[in-house]
Amino acid sequence: MAPQTEARIARAIAAEIGARPEQVTAAAGLLDEGATVPFVARYRKEATGGLDDTQLRTLADRLVYLRELEARRATILGSIGEQGKLTPELESAIAAADTKATLEDLYLPYKPKRRTKAMIARERGLGPLAEAILADRATPPETHAAGYLGDEVPDVKEALAGARDILTEQLSEDAALLGRLREFLHREAMLTARVVKGQEEKGAKFSDYFEHGEKWAGVPSHRALAMMRGANEGVLTLDIGPDETALPQVEAAVTAVLDAAGDGPGDRWLRDVARWAWRVKLGLSMMLDLMGDLRERAQEEAIRVFARNLKDLLLAAPAGARTTIGLDPGIRTGVKVAVVDATGKVLATETVYPFQPKNDVRGAQAALAALIVRHKVELIAIGNGTASRETERLVADLLGQMPGTKPTKVIVSEAGASVYSASELAAKEFPGLDVSLRGAVSIARRLQDPLAELVKIEPKAIGVGQYQHDVDQHRLGRSLEAVVEDAVNAVGVDLNTASAPLLAHVSGLGPSLADAIVAHRNEKGAFVSRKELLAVSRLGPRAFEQCAGFLRIRDGAEPLDASSVHPEAYDVARRIVSACGRDLRSLMGDEARLRSVDPEDFVDGRFGLPTVRDILAELAKPGRDPRPAFVTATFQEGVEEISDLKPGMMLEGTVTNVAAFGAFVDIGVHQDGLVHVSQLADRFVKDPHEVVKAGDVVKVRVVEVDAARKRIGLTMRKEASGGARPQQGRGEQAASAKSAGGKSSGGKSGGGKPAQGKRGPEPKSEPAATTGSFGAALLDAMKGTR
Repeated sequence: MAPQTEARIARAIAAEIGARPEQVTAAAGLLDEGATVPFVARYRKEATGGLDDTQLRTLADRLVYLRELEARRATILGSIGEQGKLTPELESAIAAADTKATLEDLYLPYKPKRRTKAMIARERGLGPLAEAILADRATPPETHAAGYLGDEVPDVKEALAGARDILTEQLSEDAALLGRLREFLHREAMLTARVVKGQEEKGAKFSDYFEHGEKWAGVPSHRALAMMRGANEGVLTLDIGPDETALPQVEAAVTAVLDAAGDGPGDRWLRDVARWAWRVKLGLSMMLDLMGDLRERAQEEAIRVFARNLKDLLLAAPAGARTTIGLDPGIRTGVKVAVVDATGKVLATETVYPFQPKNDVRGAQAALAALIVRHKVELIAIGNGTASRETERLVADLLGQMPGTKPTKVIVSEAGASVYSASELAAKEFPGLDVSLRGAVSIARRLQDPLAELVKIEPKAIGVGQYQHDVDQHRLGRSLEAVVEDAVNAVGVDLNTASAPLLAHVSGLGPSLADAIVAHRNEKGAFVSRKELLAVSRLGPRAFEQCAGFLRIRDGAEPLDASSVHPEAYDVARRIVSACGRDLRSLMGDEARLRSVDPEDFVDGRFGLPTVRDILAELAKPGRDPRPAFVTATFQEGVEEISDLKPGMMLEGTVTNVAAFGAFVDIGVHQDGLVHVSQLADRFVKDPHEVVKAGDVVKVRVVEVDAARKRIGLTMRKEASGGARPQQGRGEQAASAKSAGGKSSGGKSGGGKPAQGKRGPEPKSEPAATTGSFGAALLDAMKGTR
């Protein structure tokens, strides 16, 4: 692409992301060379002027769009030029077009097309008739038409219809008119939805939209996608256009192009042509354009919401390297149990049957007690699906009677656990383990380190979006993969313990090199330095440059290998250490001493002030984890089903999903409650993410309960100001059934999470029987460890 074109693109992107054109040019050059966004954001701050990962992601996306725009501009100029129709005015208009839509409007009259009614009319010699009517408004059009009759045009009516077709095509290809209409409709158009007659019962979930209308410009993403889904399912019909009050203005704009404001018979006929052109051509074209724009806007917002929620989940607090039991609850199929050590290695698995039909409570508790004692378990992770609360009560009863230090029990989202269990990756990782038990392993590991475990699951299967199945799946996948890449590299990865799926998301690697690293590690043993990566098959200097700073080696030969300091900057770090007169290992972590260092003293020709400051920060807190400290929600005893809820109850819960209209909270009743955006705080909240994020532990009060429709209204406002019913817009309660696509949050499809596997419906469990005396069960457990 020509330098002047690239410069124009750089200026446009710089204005959008709040940067200078030279920053954009430098970043684009690095990305074109194969550098990743995480690498550029962290290790090339001098080149880009400190652009962060968010700016760089936007830059990368816009770079693709604008380069495609420029390529299309060149194609259009070439096509019109070949036709010999490129005027200086048209060339200037094409050069000034800043969107693909504007470009296509300008190209429309010159675009090769199939044979149209207007072409046929011109072939019949009716072009001059249209021109004559435009030129002479005083003469009746019928009089003009009489002079154009012949074998192909037998009567006046057909002659005027041909002239009308010619003028209609001219209007539909008038770029200035199209631009004015689009701008007006962007402000004034209405989106209306109506139920298809006879579909009322089938489409009951779309009842909020059976008679619905609102301004196109203000339709939020979740409502737009809900209505589009209703239309796709044949329940709703949608229309976009001006309302009755705005329609005259639209027709006037079309009429103005024909300059038909007079009272002559020609003017009256031309006004009829303008109305006809709007009804049969322009109105339909505008509706399709606006529907496409609405879909694009709604999808962008839905993808953004999903990406933000996914980032929050991936960067959730890890419980840490502690021996953990994972419990995947079930009723008739039993509770699947897996014990993993501090590194995630599977130590034991078992299935217990405390619920119907076996009701072996004592046996289940004895088995769990034996595993806790034998493996010195510190954490118990309980999946939040079917029978979750019953299983939690079983465990609480067990822990309540155990002597000494007890494990901590935590309810864990099992979103995607069954997807992972049945995956090829899980089969490769646990070839001898039953599919049903793999989910328990995943639940245990995701408590230890959510990021390391969740990267094994396709991001879309984690299901923390709104109407995720209704958006462009390629764009969604690309956006979510970027989120995973940013999260993994923000945290860093232990080179000697990370799985291949985790390594695959490290900057510069990918599945092939990740597998090669694991194979090398298995054959040669643990890496003792980052430099050893260069011995890995197919991992060359370029990949090493991209990945090395994000890979950690604990207790290796080189202390800096445990930090995020890039090997290329080790010399700078050593100069800092030398200036401090200390040993590197003793200096790392000494924040007070490092704060006394002037970073300006270590700037050189290769590394500027941003890099030196990053090195000092990393030496002060080597290998720091950006994730928050681990906390967990405590569900209220006795509140286990939606029927247990009463308005006014104060409960603790975990935010599972954040949508544009509010936050969904797991309060332990197998159905997430909705805190509407108006109920998130005692102040106006525009974006729910200002207040909460997925994984947050929050206190909520129950406002309303609709057990029949499985809807729970919650508030986070104070008692004095939050007693009012949540103010929910049309369609938002419908979305609360499942923000990711309309399913309830009970069982394995909970809280905006996709259905997990093809397990049959579970019968409602009966309350676990009390053990009476725990001594016998504990004695049985202890016998198993001797």
